[in-house]
Amino acid sequence: MSLLQPKMLRPMSTSEAIAYAVKQANVDVIAAYPITPQTIIVERLSEYVNNGELDAEYVAVESEHSAMSACVAASLTGARVFTSTASQGLALMHEVLYVASSLRCPIVMAIANRALSAPINIHCDHSDVMGSRDAGWVHIFVENGQQAYDRVFQAFRLAEDEDVLLPVGINLDGFFLSHAVEGIATISDSKAATFLPPRKAKYYVDSSMPMTFGAFALPDWYFEIKHQVAIAMEKVPKKLEEVEKLYYQMTGRIYGHVGAYKTEDAEVGLVCAGSAAGTAKYAVSRLREKGIKAGLLSIRLFRPFPVESILPHVKDMRALVVMDRAMSPGAPSAPIGQDIKTMLYDAGLRRNIPVVNFVYGLGGRDISAAEFEEIVTKVAKDVKARRRIQRGTIYWGLRS
Repeated sequence: MSLLQPKMLRPMSTSEAIAYAVKQANVDVIAAYPITPQTIIVERLSEYVNNGELDAEYVAVESEHSAMSACVAASLTGARVFTSTASQGLALMHEVLYVASSLRCPIVMAIANRALSAPINIHCDHSDVMGSRDAGWVHIFVENGQQAYDRVFQAFRLAEDEDVLLPVGINLDGFFLSHAVEGIATISDSKAATFLPPRKAKYYVDSSMPMTFGAFALPDWYFEIKHQVAIAMEKVPKKLEEVEKLYYQMTGRIYGHVGAYKTEDAEVGLVCAGSAAGTAKYAVSRLREKGIKAGLLSIRLFRPFPVESILPHVKDMRALVVMDRAMSPGAPSAPIGQDIKTMLYDAGLRRNIPVVNFVYGLGGRDISAAEFEEIVTKVAKDVKARRRIQRGTIYWGLRS
């Protein structure tokens, strides 16, 4: 993970690691409403503010819609702003997510991914963020607590870059990560301050210099204004690379837009996002021992979708197994499956590389290394026998 050996690992849950990083990032405003399983993040931050460890304004609001509204207002004053939510909370924010991106507010939000009702379920899947994936936010998935901690600093630096100025969501699997404890290699407060100096907004609300934000736009200009979000999003991959290189020089840790494992000569590629990547990595190692040339691609930067980082790894593969922890009822494929298929089609590879899209793990149902092995083994056998690969969406582990 690191070229620099840390002097000490702090045992923390991923939620606590995020809160600690936010404290070190010296945010100015936190606006939040508690919801399982993200509550620990904002509880810890409220403690930091209350005991004087963090000089920030903590706004306890009446709903997640209000939380994001307060974040937008604070960000427009030039403040560094953080919030956190999950599931129904993110859904309630939905209206304001578009406001945040279009007003170019560099808010950072941790999303403890959780299933959406009904029925009520407090456990992990990616339905919440997939319902908001087109709101103009940069979205990053993390696989463990260390990545979550490191990505907080990177997210603020990326979001506040004058060429980006977009909000960033850090997605961590609810309970699988949010409540899991591991040793976190932290950086010193002085290093955090060097990497992430105070925000200096170029444009902000100032009573001495009146400006208008979010004014009414008629058809003659609305399209062009919204298109600016797309232009900024196109700059994200290169900017994130630059941010990661600087962070690597300080810590020896770098993650990239995708995590690739044994993809160099892989015939069947396994694609997933979030905490399942660790299990999938182990499964790929087991498959290799059995003579099956499997490889893993973990999607870390999800929006914008990192096409240029994925294509070199998959262009010579004979099949892809795409795992989605969310479904899109009525769509040809689930969310990541749709992006992968579009990428291959645009690259002229859709006929050459069949894609099998699996929906798995809804409502917190776990998936084991043995199950990953079973899935990839079946596809690998079909590839070897030159049989037609099954298409469409397969609901893995669904009770009949």
